[in-house]
Amino acid sequence: MNSNTRLQMILADTPVGMILPAIAQLNLPDWWLAGGAVRNTVWRLIFGDDCELVIKDFDIAFFDIQGDRTQELAAKATLTQQFPNNEFDVKNQASFARWRDGDTAYNSTEDGITQWLHTATAVGVRLNAQGKWEFFTPYGLDDLFNGIIRTTPVHTDNPHAHQKAAIFLQKCPYLRLA
Repeated sequence: MNSNTRLQMILADTPVGMILPAIAQLNLPDWWLAGGAVRNTVWRLIFGDDCELVIKDFDIAFFDIQGDRTQELAAKATLTQQFPNNEFDVKNQASFARWRDGDTAYNSTEDGITQWLHTATAVGVRLNAQGKWEFFTPYGLDDLFNGIIRTTPVHTDNPHAHQKAAIFLQKCPYLRLA
């Protein structure tokens, strides 16, 4: 079984798998669900209940060069209405540089996800127009499946990335630093 199939099998019957169709219906351009919802779901399944990392929110990244914050807010409101017990963080990667000091502009959703803090967090999943799963895994899935916390190349010297790694280790002692 290849890594993408394994990831789909892990996520399909979880909150991630249940929420993906609703995200797809939003028709956000070039969207991906990535981040902690994917990472923590996988790590909890692999390492069990002793791994206390849970889904804090669902990080939905999309790219619309003409877009503004109203798209983010509308998508978040729609998802919150459908899933009131969950939190959603919807961000247009085209506008990151406008509101996040120090960040350069991204060229695509994939460019933004590639620059997230850790390789196991930079994993995107989505459903295409036919309802088939698609994957964006710029660093592969080995770190995710093996519980390895590795900073992405742009964050090797980022203190925030190292602080987050320490929190992950505290909540899930089976993880390892790269």
